[in-house]
Amino acid sequence: MSGPDLVVLGLSLSSSWGNGHATTWRALLSAYAAAGHRVLFLERDRPWYAAHRDLADPDFCRLVLYDDLADLDRYRDAIASARAVMVGSYVPDGIAVGRMVQATARGVTAFYDIDTPVTIAALAAGTCDYLSPDLAAGYDLYLSFTGGPTLRRLERAFGARAARALFCAVDAEAYRPVGAAPRFDLGYLGTYAADRQPMLERLLIEPARLRPDLAFAVAGPQYPAGIEWPANVTRIDHVGPADHPAFYGACRYALNVTRADMVRAGHSPSVRLFEAAACGTPIVSDPWDGLDAILEPGREIVVASDTEAVLAALDGIPDHERAAIARRARARVLGAHTAVHRAAELSRLLEAAAAERVAPA
Repeated sequence: MSGPDLVVLGLSLSSSWGNGHATTWRALLSAYAAAGHRVLFLERDRPWYAAHRDLADPDFCRLVLYDDLADLDRYRDAIASARAVMVGSYVPDGIAVGRMVQATARGVTAFYDIDTPVTIAALAAGTCDYLSPDLAAGYDLYLSFTGGPTLRRLERAFGARAARALFCAVDAEAYRPVGAAPRFDLGYLGTYAADRQPMLERLLIEPARLRPDLAFAVAGPQYPAGIEWPANVTRIDHVGPADHPAFYGACRYALNVTRADMVRAGHSPSVRLFEAAACGTPIVSDPWDGLDAILEPGREIVVASDTEAVLAALDGIPDHERAAIARRARARVLGAHTAVHRAAELSRLLEAAAAERVAPA
């Protein structure tokens, strides 16, 4: 048998604990494989993911755990023979991994940046440990979670040959309404991030302090022990992907909070937007440039920048309008932002890059 159609070296496929990469890879690659492609995923074995492994044997690709760079060398032939090889952001020893891929692969090479604004800031500061400017310029294709003006910046400032947006997406088969009665008025699902915490304070914790008659939930790991949670905020340390629909279904509204670098860059939709919408839960989100290209404020999503706006939504939007917002958002996401859509985009982008490689100079 010939080599795989696609080899992916990503942060994690096997564990969704403490990272947003796993659900992205799972949705994208399962849809890509369903279109007839053979995929090999190479993941650096890490103890914190091993302790929280929730997909040890995927049915849509071959998953291999490797110990270190020397162990990765065992898969050099697969990397060389693949039609395309994709390296993700935050891969351990990503610079060394990228150099090996670019020196070895005979097919298309791509970098998939699931953290683009963070990457750009680290590249500018010289502190990025998974990508360097020369590596960014060496990939045939730079795929980015962030669209808009950032794509041109990647090409101008860092020499990326072809920077293209490939947003996150949702597995529409796994994420759907569960029909449960909400237990929480507002719920947030996400790993702790220091730059995101002030907005979480403003849009959930402070509303909870002001309204002890309402119920709130924050689900996700790594929150510091010193945070003073109001009594009406339920803390859940981790919700696995299989339980995401039930969590969203338990919320009258789902909160989306964006990391500071993503807000500054704009055009960086979170996977939580698509997941909550697909589950039929209306969303309250902080504002950022480009949000209106994903969901229409006031019609498909509620935008709030402060505590007062959150409470106005919780108190002032009647149930029938809340349900209508959720229906419209679900229809919008299912029409443009599923894993099937994104896998088709990936195929087109890889084919275009392959054609560019063989085109005469």
